[in-house]
Amino acid sequence: MKLLRTSIPGLGSRQTSTDFPVLLPFRGQAAGQTEDLRFSRWMVTTSPAVMMLIALLALLYPTLAMAQSKFSLADAFQVLWRWLPFIVGSGFVMNLLISFFTMAIGTAAGVLLGLGQISLYAPLRKICWFVTQLFRNSPWLVLLFIVMLTFPFEIEFGETIISIPDWMKAVFGLSLPIMANIAEIVRGAVQSVPTGQWEASESLVFSRKQTLWQIILPQCFKRMIPPWMNWYAILTMATPLVSLLGVEEIVTLSRQAMEAEDNHPELLIPFYGFALVIFFAYCYPIARWTLKLEERFSVKL
Repeated sequence: MKLLRTSIPGLGSRQTSTDFPVLLPFRGQAAGQTEDLRFSRWMVTTSPAVMMLIALLALLYPTLAMAQSKFSLADAFQVLWRWLPFIVGSGFVMNLLISFFTMAIGTAAGVLLGLGQISLYAPLRKICWFVTQLFRNSPWLVLLFIVMLTFPFEIEFGETIISIPDWMKAVFGLSLPIMANIAEIVRGAVQSVPTGQWEASESLVFSRKQTLWQIILPQCFKRMIPPWMNWYAILTMATPLVSLLGVEEIVTLSRQAMEAEDNHPELLIPFYGFALVIFFAYCYPIARWTLKLEERFSVKL
C-alpha cells in the first residue's frame, strides 16, 4: 500500500513530512461568523407581524387536530371571547402590576446593593456580595414559597389590623432575585469605566462620592438601560409563577374560567394559548427595543 506524504503541522523545517498517515488539524469556523448567527439575525430582523403569525399557527395546529370533538373550535374561541374581559382586565393587569412594583423595589434595592459591592468598607462589601450571590443563585419559586409561608397574613398595630394580600407577598418574593441581578448590573457597569477617569478625578481634588455620582454613574446609566429592560421582560414572563401560590392573575383566572365551563379539554389550548400570545405581544417589542438600545449605546472600538 502506497502512503501519501503529508506535512505535519508543528514540526521544524528539517522534518516537514512523513510516510505515516496522519489526521489533518480540524479547521472550524470562528465564533461569531455569519453561519453561526443566521437564526439569531433572522429573529432580530423578522418583523413582529411575521413572528405573531408563526405563534398563531403554532397554537392553531394542535387545536385543529381536535376537530372531531363535540366541542368545536368555534365554540372554544367563543367561550374564550366571552371570558376575555375577565382574563385581561383582572388577570393580565395583575401580572403587569406585579411586574411594575417588583421592578421598582428590585431596582432601588439593587442599586444600593451594587454600590455596596464597590464600597471601600470591607465588611459592607462582603455582606453585599454574599446577599447578591445568595438571591441571584436561588430558584425563584423557592423564594416565593419561603416568602409566602413566613410572612404574616395581617399585622396588628394596637387596634388597627393591616392585611397583607398575596400579591404583595409575591412582589416582595420576586423582588429578591431582581434586586440581586440589578446589583450585578450596577457593579459591572461601574467597574467597566476605565480607571483613568477615577485617577483624573482624584487629580482634580474630587472626592470619591463626587466622582461616583457626578462622573461615573452618569456614564453607567446608558450601559445599564439595555440589561435592565431585559430583566424587566424576564420578570414579566415569570409572573405566572405566582399562580402556584394562589395569586389571581391571568393563569389562575384562566383556570377558573375553564372550570366554570365544565373543564372541557378543548379549552386548554385556546385559553393558555391566548396567555402565551398576550405575553409575547407585550415582551417582544421590549426585546427589540433593547437590541436597538444596545446598538445605540455600544462602545465603539
